[in-house]
Amino acid sequence: MTDQQSNDIKATLSSLYDCLKQGRLKIEPALNAQEVGTVTSVSTGIALVSGLPNVGFDELLDFGNDLYGIAFNLDEHEIGVVLLGEAWRLNVGDEVKRTGRVMDIAVGPELLGRVIDPLGRPLDGIQPPALTKRLPIERPAPAIIKRSPVTEPLQTGIKVIDALLPIGRGQRELILGDRQTGKTAIAIDTILNQKGKNVLCVYCAIGQKASSVAKTLAVLKTNQALAYTVVIVTEGNDPPGLDYIAPYAATSVAEYFMQGGEDVLIVYDDLTQHARSYRELSLLLRRPPGREAFPGDIFYLHSRLLERSTHLNSENGGGSLTALPIIETEGQNMSAYIPTNLISITDGQIYLSPTLFDLGVLPAVDVGKSVSRVGGKAQRDGYRKVASNLKLAYAQFEELENFARFGARLDDNTLSTIEHGRHIRAYFSQSESAPFTVAEQITLLLVLSQRLFDAVPLSDMPKAQESLRAATRNMPEILLTCLENAQNITEDERQKVFSIAEQTLAPFIKQVCAEDRNSEVDRKLTQAEFDKPNKSTHKT
Repeated sequence: MTDQQSNDIKATLSSLYDCLKQGRLKIEPALNAQEVGTVTSVSTGIALVSGLPNVGFDELLDFGNDLYGIAFNLDEHEIGVVLLGEAWRLNVGDEVKRTGRVMDIAVGPELLGRVIDPLGRPLDGIQPPALTKRLPIERPAPAIIKRSPVTEPLQTGIKVIDALLPIGRGQRELILGDRQTGKTAIAIDTILNQKGKNVLCVYCAIGQKASSVAKTLAVLKTNQALAYTVVIVTEGNDPPGLDYIAPYAATSVAEYFMQGGEDVLIVYDDLTQHARSYRELSLLLRRPPGREAFPGDIFYLHSRLLERSTHLNSENGGGSLTALPIIETEGQNMSAYIPTNLISITDGQIYLSPTLFDLGVLPAVDVGKSVSRVGGKAQRDGYRKVASNLKLAYAQFEELENFARFGARLDDNTLSTIEHGRHIRAYFSQSESAPFTVAEQITLLLVLSQRLFDAVPLSDMPKAQESLRAATRNMPEILLTCLENAQNITEDERQKVFSIAEQTLAPFIKQVCAEDRNSEVDRKLTQAEFDKPNKSTHKT
């Protein structure tokens, strides 16, 4: 090594030492106090912790190894913590640290089309989305001054709901019924119908079977609905803590889009499992039980969740959040604790009857026990005019049908009313994952109100409706646009629709006329046989 190289190295090292010395002089050492507690007890879904005197309610606690919990009970000597992971990963004596923040979730448009858990971790086998913004899962509901009335409809594509139980954007409509009656199918069909309508969707599965979630995801993918949907999932084998935070995390994701001026639909499937998980956690933490062993704040659990669904005014972006919570009843008991709580919180309910389901009437919506308290204001004029008397006619039919079962002789007007009601019920029947457009529904409702369907055999009603749907799609563009907007329909436009309907239904009507003639002949023959004198009697 030459002298020149040696001098260069000495100069470089001297410069480096000078930089380190200046940096050391600029650093002012400070103490960073950190509270560290100890786990004193571990149970399924919960843990008891001591040694964190300044912890706050709902504060997120870090147990290490990517395991977190929420401070739930703040007692004098210990803290009850809801675990957000598996309890077997925790041992008595393990350390726990405060994070100084509440539970939050990463939000952003990158979540669309993804399947995540309530902690934001991906479940679809893809890398986590790069998100920079986070929102707490528990947020206060928008103030009244920030809200706007519900004036715009949310089309579900389900005929019986759009006609008789309309839902508005910003409304909370409860879906309840016994298990296996089609509650989730209604919610999924509503999501499918939002394609191309500038409505984003959030589907929250709470404690569902993995097979059920996989089936739902397959339906969304097949119908290209996953592109505008965020799916948040907790499975049946997940800890109850994840079930507890799942709907709140999903609502925060939906609120991010709502605050950006978007219309959002959120489905909670279902809040019965959510309430049961909360009851489990409360009983494990020794909270006093109340009715049906639920804790006293079970009403507040759901009211603070559903009050976040609203329609914001234009000064706050004009977005909306429409909620479809699902509840499972037992033995058609709508007066149980959780169903009555949610009926009083929401703006209406759609009740699915197992009796109608067993009869093959799908969707099995019991119109008499269902109501929409807000959506009627948002329903379009075209629906309101053609469906205004439909609910009354259907109610009269149900009463007369029950009366007719006793075998009473009925006059022609009563028979006509019953026959019309049966065709109304046949009109309400609809296949799963086959939503109807507004124009198709308005056309069918016009034909139904004119009683043109009454001449069609009930067995041919599905085929007749499909033929009329195809004819609707081939209508002139001006008439189709008018029906799609569902505004005031003129008399000329009505006559055009009736003319197309009569031509479309003509093959079915001719068939029923022939059947009627045959049945009339059979009836006369039967009557003649009845009136014929009995020869054996005369012989006697």
